[in-house]
Amino acid sequence: MTGGDKSHSSSGNPKAEENDSPFGIWLSRGLHQLFDDVANEPIPDELLKLIEEDRNK
Repeated sequence: MTGGDKSHSSSGNPKAEENDSPFGIWLSRGLHQLFDDVANEPIPDELLKLIEEDRNK
């Protein structure tokens, strides 16, 4: 339990450091280039209807 746990960084936020690394920046930009257009498409009415029906159960 002591000495070997490297999951916590000195800032207390390991995810923030991963995103600020050159690899994290490259990965984030690449994923945005690939998927932003898809994520910004409207959700089909049929799918919204199914979600609403399930939510009301």
